[in-house]
Amino acid sequence: MVDTKRPYSIEIINKLMEIEYGLSGEISCLAGENENYLIQNKNGDRFVLKLADAETTAGTIEIEHLAVERLIDAGLDIQLPRVIPTRTDAIQACLMAENRKEIRGRLLEFVEGKPWCRSLPAGNGQLEDLGRVIAEMAEAMSFVIHPEAKRTHQWDLAQADQHRSGISLIDSPERRQILEWVFHLYAASVKPLLKSLPQSLIHGDINDDNVLVADGRVTGILDFGDCLTNPTICDLAIALAYHTLDENKPLEAASIIIGAYHSVRPLSMDGMMAIFPLMCTRLAVSVIISAQRKKINPERDSWFVSEERAWKNLEVLSTTGHAQATIILAGKTDLEPFKDRGALVTELIKNRQKFLGPSVSPSYDKPLKILHGKGQYLYDYNGRPFLDLYNNVCHVGHCHPKVVQAGQEQMARLNTNTRYLYDGLTAYAEKLCDTLPHELDTCFFVNSGTEANELALRIARAYTLQKDMLVVDNAYHGHTSSMIDISPYKFMGKGGKGRPEPWVHVVPVPDGYRGEFKGQKEDAGQAYGNKVGEIINTIQSPIAGFITESLLSCGGQVIPPREYFKTAFKHVRNAGGLCIMDEVQTGFGRVGSYFWAFELQNIIPDIVVMGKPMGNGHPISAVVTRRKIAESFANGMEFFSTFGGNPVSCAIGMAVLDVIKEEGLQEHAKQIGTRILEGLEDLKNKHDIIGDIRGIGLFIGIELVKDRDTLAPATRKAAEMVNRMKNRGILLGTDGPYNNVIKIKPPMVITKDDADMFVRVFDDALSNMENAD
Repeated sequence: MVDTKRPYSIEIINKLMEIEYGLSGEISCLAGENENYLIQNKNGDRFVLKLADAETTAGTIEIEHLAVERLIDAGLDIQLPRVIPTRTDAIQACLMAENRKEIRGRLLEFVEGKPWCRSLPAGNGQLEDLGRVIAEMAEAMSFVIHPEAKRTHQWDLAQADQHRSGISLIDSPERRQILEWVFHLYAASVKPLLKSLPQSLIHGDINDDNVLVADGRVTGILDFGDCLTNPTICDLAIALAYHTLDENKPLEAASIIIGAYHSVRPLSMDGMMAIFPLMCTRLAVSVIISAQRKKINPERDSWFVSEERAWKNLEVLSTTGHAQATIILAGKTDLEPFKDRGALVTELIKNRQKFLGPSVSPSYDKPLKILHGKGQYLYDYNGRPFLDLYNNVCHVGHCHPKVVQAGQEQMARLNTNTRYLYDGLTAYAEKLCDTLPHELDTCFFVNSGTEANELALRIARAYTLQKDMLVVDNAYHGHTSSMIDISPYKFMGKGGKGRPEPWVHVVPVPDGYRGEFKGQKEDAGQAYGNKVGEIINTIQSPIAGFITESLLSCGGQVIPPREYFKTAFKHVRNAGGLCIMDEVQTGFGRVGSYFWAFELQNIIPDIVVMGKPMGNGHPISAVVTRRKIAESFANGMEFFSTFGGNPVSCAIGMAVLDVIKEEGLQEHAKQIGTRILEGLEDLKNKHDIIGDIRGIGLFIGIELVKDRDTLAPATRKAAEMVNRMKNRGILLGTDGPYNNVIKIKPPMVITKDDADMFVRVFDDALSNMENAD
């Protein structure tokens, strides 16, 4: 195929050939991405002149040359584009053109054969031969070492997420959705494996134009210009992506290639698990680069030869789960991926209904069976990854290796209780207190946020000798009877029977969006704080205390206005009560600017309760208070928790604190949270259903309303959005008194790419929901 739209004249090329090689003849420009020319002399001998662009270094050219020479030395039964030296025995020829622009190029032996894409259909023997050739190439090229091979370029499959932002170039919402799925699968299922997979020099572009065939076998490989050091498996994945484009059953055809490859160069299970996402990602990168190139030169047809074929295959592959696809791909090997997945989802739901209480309910309209978690991702029965923006328990990421290791090592050494002495307990208590104001210096350890809040209530009553408690409307502090009594979220919600005890006093939510003092930016905090004082004045006796979350989670991700806690605490302390801060959902750096959310308002509580993120999924919680208050609790009745503060829990808690500091997760929460909030504010200007965006760090709420003037809650739409997002691979939840607030409280390790994907997908999902009405 000849391409006439190239920058260099035939006269210049002819001059280069005569000076550097002593050759002349018929010259024509070849189609393709690169500047290649076909040279045919008067004897009918053919050569290819491959010109180098400005980005092609001398080292890159050496790498190509070394790769081809190594494959020739290895005795592969294929033809290769070997370099023909110049008259001075150089690999590269150079010529200064009239415009003072240097032309650099290499003359290559012409490789006979018909491109794979023009010799279809491919039989099983040809597919097998391709697999064997790729494996033999991998074996041979693993011996090629060059310092410049550790490079990257736009086709680098190990850096494919450089193209993720290009999804917005695609006009079709359906096609954008496919690309979001691909890059999400890549980020969650391939990137964690890349560093551990074997690395070597790879060809980098074994597409169906660069593989030549004859008589049902591979006869040649072209174009080594994309050679680089990469996970070796990438060459196989790239070849599979292109050589199945025209197959009716692409996965089955790919399994034949993989089987032959595996017989020569056995794949690891990690390598096998990476193939399907890498195949899809190569096609996704291809269509995005095509979209970018159309903005440069839409008439250069050679840039777009595989675009629609790639889209067609992506549409097919996107309907197949990772597990199902990988099982098919491994069909011709001895590997058994996704072997132990347990019961089917339908069977598991029936078993839950049979053996568990009906009040224990799963999330979402179609519940998920989760097999494992890693970082910010959860993986379901089908191998599909979900970006977890909902589970704030796994604070430093699901199954963080340092936390897991700490627990395993301590479990293998000792696990006992606090009636015995061991270093971990006091070391952890000291480290925990170091994160708090110095007045908060005494710890009690238990196993859950409920237990910790229960203990805080006991301590407050022991210190004040009073019983009455103030609680914030719609607050939740635990599931035991006494915690339900001080949780309006429960006693005023479904199944609740209203305020259960006269000693419980409910104060208004300090909600700047829909509360009594909404819109008062300057003095709303004091106004809400004074409401606490008004309620205290209705109580005929001193009080035990006021318990509140630093940021109101179940109340709808509410950020109390400035001066609220300072004003409220003053009224509480004047009435003899203690101020208890429930940091179970908000502590440990989540708010970004501070380690504890109560620090946002420059106040020091009397008691701090902490839980959920302390153990990153391991059950551990604590109450930290002032020494004087703790001493009042030592009234002769011993406090003992069988498992509270055990050596394993302390080791895990210590590891969590270490990870937060070592990985800079507090500052990270600030940066990523700001990025999400800014993106959501842009969406608010686009979608009227978004009534309010609020949050700080990685504690964010999106309130959906039917009308921005009446603030009528869009409860049904919020639930619909959560399920739409789940179907797109992102986990969210709802809360608030009307269940119309979508809450975001992810593991602290989510990335900028995760944040951007969430905003893009949320935008798409809102548009789809609006268009469906």
